[in-house]
Amino acid sequence: MTRKSFLFTVWEGGGNIPPVLSVTVKLKRAGHHIRIMSDACNRPEVEAAGAAFIAWTRAPSRPDKLPQSDIIRDWDAANPVEGLGRVFERIMFGPAAAYAADVLEEIARQRPDAIIPNDMHFGVMAAAEASRIPFALFCPNVSLYPMEDVPPLGPGLVPPCNEDERRLHAEIAAGNSALFNQGLPALNAARAGLGLAPLGHVFDQIEGAAGILLGTARAFDFAPAALPPRFHYVGPQFHDPSPDEAWRSPFRAEDGADPLVLLSFSTTFQNQAAALQRVITALGALPVRLLVTLGPALTADRFQVPVNTRLVAHAPHGKAMAEAAAVIAHGGHGTVIRALAQDCPLLVMPHGRDQNDNAARVASRGAGLMLDPATASAAEIGAAVMGLITQPAFAKSAAALGAQIRAEAEASQIVDLLEAVAQPSGSAQAAA
Repeated sequence: MTRKSFLFTVWEGGGNIPPVLSVTVKLKRAGHHIRIMSDACNRPEVEAAGAAFIAWTRAPSRPDKLPQSDIIRDWDAANPVEGLGRVFERIMFGPAAAYAADVLEEIARQRPDAIIPNDMHFGVMAAAEASRIPFALFCPNVSLYPMEDVPPLGPGLVPPCNEDERRLHAEIAAGNSALFNQGLPALNAARAGLGLAPLGHVFDQIEGAAGILLGTARAFDFAPAALPPRFHYVGPQFHDPSPDEAWRSPFRAEDGADPLVLLSFSTTFQNQAAALQRVITALGALPVRLLVTLGPALTADRFQVPVNTRLVAHAPHGKAMAEAAAVIAHGGHGTVIRALAQDCPLLVMPHGRDQNDNAARVASRGAGLMLDPATASAAEIGAAVMGLITQPAFAKSAAALGAQIRAEAEASQIVDLLEAVAQPSGSAQAAA
């Protein structure tokens, strides 16, 4: 394969960054040149993965990962619809022209063989279309785009069992479509500035993609029997920034040998401190050792910590989960899929975004449980965690699903598919 140049675009959304870095490492090993455009705060991790970094200048660009610089702030929205509206306004459609202008400037500096936008970067897709550069979309989670026979995203639905449920799904899907299409005026304005014809629906923009690559496992998703054209499951893309980093548990021999539970409520801020404290308190009286990863947005001094609990800013999830009997998570795709790949049953407490949908996939497979972080009592949380640890069915289901997830990750065709996009024909279908 001739060396190709790929331009990836992404934005600082927490869990959407590591999968792109994983793909970067794979493409670098295959001999290709990678550039990544993202928020300024992502420079260190991008360069550590071996890619050239370009910060957004016209488009939104966070200088750090603290709550104060959060662009979307969906955690203080009045309701999920308002939160989604902020994503449309501040990432997907509102700044579409700005994203397009930044990408066009980079294309003028060094034209790539293919552009790989994040699934939310509609302005980047339009810029690639206008520049006649093949592009494929990388979705680091279950599909943002509707697929026939897959439950619509949002409320955490499972596949319908009867006609009433099918009608409900159709109504929600129609509502989702209308919500997304509120971004059409901004997208068409960006397209007009690029000399492109207007679209009838925002989802028409993805029709120009050579491929839509879903960075999740078919076994995890509610996958349809037949995927739409150009859609591919490429398996979860796990990234270990320091694979040789020694993992030293903060627990010592004198702390006992009770089961280890890992509590991880997101690398991004979702106003999760109160829920985190509630879980910490609930597990304080249980015969477990609780390891809590805080991420960059929270500090240890704001929490009351029982004797069986240790707080750390960060832990390598793969290695920590290998020692865990259960994982308590907010439901972000990266944390959930990593836990399952380590055969860990999960208690998922969704905070929003796609987290209800990931929780539904875990619970429906018997690989874990789901509780509301705002209303679950200490007794309910404690009972759920002890159930995951003491009832073998949860661990058995998580291990069965984990084996399938690992197999899909190891067999991923993402490099072949991206190389096909970068060929003069520019179609991932050829590699399917």
